[in-house]
Amino acid sequence: MFQPNTYALRRETLKKKVRSGLILLLGNEESSMNFGDNTYPFRQDSSFLYFFGLNQAGLTGIIDVDEDREFLFGDDLTIDHIVWMGIQPTVKERAQRAGVTNTGNNQALHDLLKKARSQNRQIHFLPPYRPENSLKLWRWLGIDPDNIKDSASLELIKAVILQREVKTEEELAEIETAVNTSVDMHVAAMNMVSPGISEALVAARVQEIAVAAGGRLSFPAIATVHGETLHNHYHGNELKEGQLFLLDSGAESAMGYAGDLSSTIPVGSTFSQRQSEIYDISLASHEAAISALKPGIPFKDIYYESARTIVNGLKDLGLMKGDTEEALIQGAHALFFPCGLGHQMGLDVHDMEDLGEEYVGYDGQPKSRQFGLKSLRLAKELKPGFVLTIEPGIYFIPTLIDLWKTENKFSDYINYDRVETYKEFGGIRNEENFVITDNGARLLGKQKPKTREDVEAEKGL
Repeated sequence: MFQPNTYALRRETLKKKVRSGLILLLGNEESSMNFGDNTYPFRQDSSFLYFFGLNQAGLTGIIDVDEDREFLFGDDLTIDHIVWMGIQPTVKERAQRAGVTNTGNNQALHDLLKKARSQNRQIHFLPPYRPENSLKLWRWLGIDPDNIKDSASLELIKAVILQREVKTEEELAEIETAVNTSVDMHVAAMNMVSPGISEALVAARVQEIAVAAGGRLSFPAIATVHGETLHNHYHGNELKEGQLFLLDSGAESAMGYAGDLSSTIPVGSTFSQRQSEIYDISLASHEAAISALKPGIPFKDIYYESARTIVNGLKDLGLMKGDTEEALIQGAHALFFPCGLGHQMGLDVHDMEDLGEEYVGYDGQPKSRQFGLKSLRLAKELKPGFVLTIEPGIYFIPTLIDLWKTENKFSDYINYDRVETYKEFGGIRNEENFVITDNGARLLGKQKPKTREDVEAEKGL
């Protein structure tokens, strides 16, 4: 945890943004895999973690804006719990670590909320993503779980986003800790990727490094020879000479801050000529996006600069044709680049995604419905303190190619005969993490090998 004053100041700032009422911040509970005592690894709700810093199950925070009081609620462990879990801090002791003086058990929380409802006080809460929290809100506030997200406080959502999206120096230090571990994970993968080993072995190695550093993975690892599948979590293939291996994996620090990197690695000792050509276009797109990062620029414009570089590069290879700007407007590039350019990152690897992408990434403005562009998670104007990923890629997805070819879609911009010869190519992606500064952007963490020469130099080490 940070010092108690950090959390006290965060809550004080939130009170100034939410004008009245009670702010109800729910922590998470343990979640069972297949029976009650066999649980998934616990992960605290990120907004609760941001305002209270406590990474234990069964806690709830209340911020009373009108009376300028803060509470932490939860039930202390019984002797039966202690037998299995050992001695644990009391709720009061935990509250002190977060700079909170008022505490109570869950019955006291129920009574407080019942009284607030009887007085018609406004109770603000964030949209729940865990079913047990939806059920709590049903019991406490009488809101049908089917309608619970529509009842969440937009005022609180916007206030939390404005606060969490700008990272402080102590947060940046934690993120860099996670990114540095993530770099170690990727370098280890480059060292070991070779014909005959399994995807699972690489996935296990990167998880080992994350856990050994005192944290965990920030999301399930993508470690695959089928990089054309954007979120591929299957690890059952054996690596073969001539393939490309895509690793998208990051570490989460002990305090919950995330890193998120991607690398593309030849299974053999070097990239082939065809792989090199596509890799260099993807990397040029990556560098073009980095060069454009600065405050005041809409991230959507940076996405288009990245996509423009891909289109021009693919035109040089005969895979695309026609007017570049028209191809971008129509969305023809999405055959090869069907995803967004990046996302915000912090206590969540996709920061605050539970609060609604239209608010986190678009300031409440509507998203495009165009294929490819609709997957852009961040489009709004950048501000100093934003932390984000840059991760363009080039993918050859056979099913998508077949569908668009059958429909003769964007044939003015796509050379399908040439594309057919790349259907077994796979996918390429590089990803790094940046913070927006007053006049540009700064790479977070140590440099990950990303040029073809640097990646090849790590092979077999």
